[in-house]
Amino acid sequence: MDSPIVTQLFRQLFRHPACQSRRNLAALSSCLQYGRRVHQQRRHMASRNTIRGAKGMSEKESHWQQRNELFTLDMADEYKAYPTVTANDLRSYRGRPRKVKMLMRDFIEDSLYNPHYGYFSKQVVIFTPGEPFDFNSIPDEPTFHSELGRRYTEFEDALEAKDDRPDESRQLWHTPTELFRPYYGEAIARYLMSNYLMTTYPYHDLIIYEMGAGRGTLMLNILDYIRDIEPAVYDRTKFKIIEISPSLAALQNSQLLSSAASRGHAAKVEIINKSIFDWDERVPSPCFFLAMEVFDNFAHDVLRYDLDTEEPLQGTVLVDGDGEFYEFYEPALDPVAARYLRVRHAATAGQYRVPYPTSRAARWARRQLPFAPNLSDPEYVPTRLMQFFDILERCFPAHRLLTSDFHTLPDAVKGLNAPVVQTRFQRRMVPVSTPLVHQGYFDILFPTDFRVVEAVYRAITGKLTRVLSHEHFMRSWAYVEDTRTRSGENPLLSWYRNASVLVTV
Repeated sequence: MDSPIVTQLFRQLFRHPACQSRRNLAALSSCLQYGRRVHQQRRHMASRNTIRGAKGMSEKESHWQQRNELFTLDMADEYKAYPTVTANDLRSYRGRPRKVKMLMRDFIEDSLYNPHYGYFSKQVVIFTPGEPFDFNSIPDEPTFHSELGRRYTEFEDALEAKDDRPDESRQLWHTPTELFRPYYGEAIARYLMSNYLMTTYPYHDLIIYEMGAGRGTLMLNILDYIRDIEPAVYDRTKFKIIEISPSLAALQNSQLLSSAASRGHAAKVEIINKSIFDWDERVPSPCFFLAMEVFDNFAHDVLRYDLDTEEPLQGTVLVDGDGEFYEFYEPALDPVAARYLRVRHAATAGQYRVPYPTSRAARWARRQLPFAPNLSDPEYVPTRLMQFFDILERCFPAHRLLTSDFHTLPDAVKGLNAPVVQTRFQRRMVPVSTPLVHQGYFDILFPTDFRVVEAVYRAITGKLTRVLSHEHFMRSWAYVEDTRTRSGENPLLSWYRNASVLVTV
C-alpha cells in the first residue's frame, strides 16, 4: 500500500481543473516510486490531557483532532469557526468546498456522487469486452486472464484513438455482468423468474428495480432470457433502472434504450435519474430490487472509541482554505450514527466486532506502550446502508432484495471494515492509505459484513433472508458448464470468492 505522501502528491496534481497538464502527470509518475518508500509515521491522537471531561480542559481541547502522518497543525480554531455542511448542501457546488466541515459519510458521498465533480458523475468508464467469451474453447483460467488483458488494452486503445491525447487518469473498471455476459445475467433471470412464478404470478406483474445498472447489460440479459424462455412472464415484466449518475443516465437513455428497442424491450424499460435516497413514492406492489456491487460504494461514518470508557466518538472532516483535510472526533454522535449503533446492538444481540481489545486488562496494557493513542483504531459503519433499508421498508414494503457484494477487500486502509481507496493512473491501479483524498478522483469502496448487515436488514424490514457465497449462488442458478474452460476451471465460480449474495426469502 502506498505511503500517505502519495495521497498528497495526488492532491497537488488534482487540485487543478480536469485538464491537468502532462507535465503534472509526469511529475506524479516520477514521484510515485519515492512516495511508496517513505516511512509511514504512526498515527496518534492529541495528548492524554485532552480526554473529554478532564479537569481544566481548554476550549481548544474540547474536540479530538486526528493528526495525520504529514501534518500536526492545531486546527481547533478553524474547527470552531467553519460551518457544517452535508452532501446534500454540496450538490449545487461546482467546485470542491473550502473552509467547511462535514461528517465522514458526507465527505465520502460528496466525493463519489457530487453531480459536478463526483467520481461516478465524471470519471468512470465501464469496460465492455466486445463479443462474449467462448469459455469452452479457452484452455484454462490463465489463458482467460491473458485474453481479458488483451481486450482491456484494445478497449482503452480505441478510447484514446478518439481523443487528442491519452487520458492517463482514466478510471476504467469492469463488472461480472460484462465479463460473463450473458451467463451471469441469465443466472439472475432464472432466480427472479423462478421466485416470481412460485409467489405472485399471475396475480401481480414482475416488476424489477435495479440500482447502479452501468451500461444496462444485466437488464438486457435478463429481459432477453425471460422473453425467450417464458413469453407469458415477459408480457408482464417491467424493468426500472434507478441511476444517480447523470452521465450514466444519459448513456443509458441514448444507448441502452436504443439497444432495448432493437431487441424489442423498449416498452419494458424505464430509466429514473435520481438517488434512491431521494425516493418518496410508495410502491405497494410486489417487486424485486437488484443491487449488484452497490453496497460497497455507500457512504460510511467513521468512529473511534475511548479506550477507557469504550464510548464512541464520531469523525468529522475539516477542509481548510487550501483544500487540505483534517480529522476531528466528537463525543456527541449525530442521530443517524447513534441509531445505527442501537439497531446493530439489538439485531445482533451485541455480537459484533469492535476495533479495540474487549478485555480491560488488554486495553490497559496497550495504553502503556510508548506513543499509545487515546482512541481505538477507526471503525467504518454503514449508516447510509441502514438508510437504504429504511427506504425499502417504507417505500417498497413488498420488495424482495437480491444483492451481491464483497465481504473482504485487499489493500484496505487501516481500520475495521475499512475501505479500499484507489485511483487509476497510466493504466495501473494505485491504492492509497486514507479516504481523505481529492474529491472525485478516487474510488472509495467498502467491504460488507454480511452477518451484521443481514441482521440489520431483518430488524428494519421484518423480512427473512439468506446469505450465500457467490459460488453457491451461481452453482444454484447458472448453467456452470457454459463458463467452464477446457481444463475444467470455471472463472465464474472462482473469480469472486471474496463476494457474497444476500436474498430475501
